Amino acid sequence: MGGPFSFLLGEEGPPCRPACGAGICAKVNAGCFFSPLFSFWKQRPKVAAMVKAVFIQSSHSGYDDQPGKAYHFPKKHYLSRVEQTVGDWVIFYEGRRGGGKGYHSVQRVLQVQDDPADPVLAYALLDTGSELSFENFVPRWVEGEGPYETGLPRSRGSNTSAVRLISDADFARIINAGLAAREEPNAIPRTGDFTAEPGFAEAQAAFEPQGQPREMLLSQRAFRDRSFARQVKHAYGGRCSMSGLELRNGGGRPEVEAAHIVPVSERGPDTVRNGLALSGTVHWMFDRGLLSISDDNEVLVAKRAVDEATLNRLLLPDRRLIEPVNPAFKPHRSYLRWHRENVFKG
Repeated sequence: MGGPFSFLLGEEGPPCRPACGAGICAKVNAGCFFSPLFSFWKQRPKVAAMVKAVFIQSSHSGYDDQPGKAYHFPKKHYLSRVEQTVGDWVIFYEGRRGGGKGYHSVQRVLQVQDDPADPVLAYALLDTGSELSFENFVPRWVEGEGPYETGLPRSRGSNTSAVRLISDADFARIINAGLAAREEPNAIPRTGDFTAEPGFAEAQAAFEPQGQPREMLLSQRAFRDRSFARQVKHAYGGRCSMSGLELRNGGGRPEVEAAHIVPVSERGPDTVRNGLALSGTVHWMFDRGLLSISDDNEVLVAKRAVDEATLNRLLLPDRRLIEPVNPAFKPHRSYLRWHRENVFKG
């Protein structure tokens, strides 16, 4: 992919400074994938006020965006806006020309850094562990009601601004729509009852300031775990991606589990592309490095870790990963590479 941020995707690069502030990251040479703050760059002063925003990303953009890690932008047009988002949450939007997902994820901005290769450009560095993909892709326009962003024209005209500051109310409306749980069998948890998250029943429900702010909810581990599990189970249709088994109990609950490829403990994001649907035993083996996935979707087995008879019972005969039907949900190669280099015992 190239560019000064290419080593964020696992390529070699200079030492980096972790978000925890504990000095130069000791994991760099071990393949650390998630340390976004670099000791050799001068940090820009943080702007006191924090504001939420929408960042537009496109698969055909000429900028050096690193989705989930860094947002690349021209300083002349957007620096003052982006600086206001430091420490706050931003929503990512992808238009029809860039893939068509609409509003599709939310993440926190850590800081702004000048681009060392081009003085007219800068990067917004993102908190990798804060990224949460939406359960529903949200269009810009709600039929009969208008746009989610009150600053956009109601005439369906285009707004080409790549960074748009939004109010807390607009932020809440988009979050409510994006993270509303689908009422389908795959959304039912393995235990307990299905209950909609508070305030997420109506996509355009009024924002109530006296209630729990959405940014607080986005930081809760329990909420993120539930959303991540629903997304992964939906993407794989409730079926284990390595064994092919689709087991459900009498109430239709899928027995499959949602596994993080890069774990939360390593700042892995809660995004469907960092997830696999796995049965309980296969999940245990994957987390302990007995199984992994190659770039061409071959299931890798650690040498002398599992006998052949057991593997024949647990894995598909061709020993290949079953990918989601929707290509937008397929595991990202960078996450799979991280697992092979840091967890797999092969």
